[in-house]
Amino acid sequence: MPFGIKNAPSHYQRMINTIVPTELSKGWLIIYIDYIIICSDSWSLHLESLERVLHKVSEVKMKISLKKCNFGFEELKALGHVVSGLSLGIDKNNVAAVLLKPMPQSKKEMMSFLGFSSYCRQHLKDFAILAKSLYRICDQQAVFEMTQEKIKAHEKIKKALTEPPLLLMPDWNIPFKFYIDACGDGLVAALHQVQIIDDKPTEGPVCYISRQIKPTEARYCAIQMECLCLVWELEKLPYYPDGSVFEVITDCNAVKSILNMKTPNRHMLRWQIAIQEYRGNMTIAHKAGNIHKNADGLSRWALANTPDNPAYVTLEAEPQIPI
Repeated sequence: MPFGIKNAPSHYQRMINTIVPTELSKGWLIIYIDYIIICSDSWSLHLESLERVLHKVSEVKMKISLKKCNFGFEELKALGHVVSGLSLGIDKNNVAAVLLKPMPQSKKEMMSFLGFSSYCRQHLKDFAILAKSLYRICDQQAVFEMTQEKIKAHEKIKKALTEPPLLLMPDWNIPFKFYIDACGDGLVAALHQVQIIDDKPTEGPVCYISRQIKPTEARYCAIQMECLCLVWELEKLPYYPDGSVFEVITDCNAVKSILNMKTPNRHMLRWQIAIQEYRGNMTIAHKAGNIHKNADGLSRWALANTPDNPAYVTLEAEPQIPI
């Protein structure tokens, strides 16, 4: 297929999917255009899967470039990430290219920086909060001026890119934990899981999400903001809690009563309906703000992601209310 045709990527993806439909349906084969990734639990199984895929490819007379192939690796680089069976990281070569660039001097350069940073935002705990002022100066009606506040925000994002946390691969047989928090600047949520790593139960992040609040949401009271954050993160990540038991950790005790309010206002009523499907599976635990660092801190320009960050410590027992 020649390069440059607008519809070539989608056509090629459909074509390659028709070659190995059975293998794709079983989950051990992942294909994204010309990325073909085989996931295996053992070396013997990996060789068997590899032989099966190569046989399918040879049947349709497709050719594979050996110099572009990697065989038998426990981790590999794909789509700007470093992927392994246990974690997901950012390709440091891509980050280095961004870090070597000087301070953006125009809206176009700033949008380029924000575009790459946004691609890595699931690794950046408070991206929406940090980037808020930088997005404002990229508006068509705004004057591009790098004030001290914006320079500081730019440096914070660059620093976060140099030391992003490794994200755990989700284990669908283990309950998830959602740490949520909201403040006047934005909404943030940290999805965690306790997995056995080096024979020890260890809690770590699976992904981070964040967004700025809308002008109308800025008028909400504290309780409404926290409930909005709960509804938003469940709508943003519906496939993690779907059909399983999970826990929500918040520093606002009133969130526990969101599904049991007798006379909710129109906002609360709409949110109650939105999360009714999780009734019985969702448990909400209160965690005081001074120890709720991995979410509370995010929304207020959080702590650095260091080993002493409470996000990496298993949550201590707290009073819980099953809904």
